[in-house]
Amino acid sequence: MMQDDRRPFTRKLDLKNGQVDMSHGSGGKAMAQLVEELFGAAFDNSLLARRNDQAVFDPPAGRLAVTTDSYVVSPLFFPGGDIGSLAIHGTVNDLAMAGARPLYLTAGFIIEEGFALRDLARIVASMAAAAAEAGVAIVTGDTKVVERGKGDGVFINTTGIGAVPPGVAPSGDRARPGDAVLVSGFVGDHGVAIMSTRENLSFETTIASDSAALHGLVAAMVDAVPDIHVLRDPTRGGLATTLNEIARQSGVGMLLDERAIPIRGEVAAACELLGLDPLYVANEGKLVAICAPGDAARLLDTMRGHPLGIDAAAIGTVIDDDHRFVQLQTTFGGKRIVDWLAGEQLPRIC
Repeated sequence: MMQDDRRPFTRKLDLKNGQVDMSHGSGGKAMAQLVEELFGAAFDNSLLARRNDQAVFDPPAGRLAVTTDSYVVSPLFFPGGDIGSLAIHGTVNDLAMAGARPLYLTAGFIIEEGFALRDLARIVASMAAAAAEAGVAIVTGDTKVVERGKGDGVFINTTGIGAVPPGVAPSGDRARPGDAVLVSGFVGDHGVAIMSTRENLSFETTIASDSAALHGLVAAMVDAVPDIHVLRDPTRGGLATTLNEIARQSGVGMLLDERAIPIRGEVAAACELLGLDPLYVANEGKLVAICAPGDAARLLDTMRGHPLGIDAAAIGTVIDDDHRFVQLQTTFGGKRIVDWLAGEQLPRIC
């Protein structure tokens, strides 16, 4: 942010011992100080520094992608990440699944009265680091404060804008019979990491969230195979729900090979303990890719050549099926339907 020698604040925010109070959402001096000394300092860039209620910029050439998502994960801090980095990664990934290069983000905060400023500063610093690593700028935002007991610490909304390269058009309705189904690595890590930190589901595990920005991996993939038919990140509802969504959009079925789906032993053990199916457990740093069979080997090699795709695997095939069923060829030689998730296995996962 620009320096202003006429700054009206008589003392700095107490980020060590202070708390958010209703005045921080009032639109007055306290809110201006919170925005300037915390959000503005952490997210500093030339568009944000203009201090307008919006960001104005020249659109890039080609097509634009826009997406928005809200983050209500509980707990706010978990192995491998926190709500701040998650809010960046999730929205960057939603853009990346269109093959887009993320450019700008907005950030909206809903903060509960009494929330510790040190925790808010930790979350904001994590967001700033994740945005910088992803190469995107947070160019405008909003802050609201709700009364004590009417929130759960902090909720974050992020909206993203990205540019889609010419000739790249992955979409959920483009899967065709014969296509290969690929996944970029082990599934279920994020959901198990969240569960491991919840008080009433406490168990020992070393699993950390896979939360990560996938646009670099996607850029390498579309360079190698521009005509990727479908890209999708299997977040809430996990791999199973994501494939059912694609099957419905495309009017096809899918046949998966259970032996080929990468699942860590610790994730499988935790899910068995909790009575969960790891195919339905959330991910925040994995993607599903569907491509023509002739492109599959090249795309898989490209994925395995990127740090976020080292454990990529071909897990199945798109089939002709008027019922649009996703089926699993089990390790015992039989088949079972992998249906839509009924309800939520565990809420507040992202």
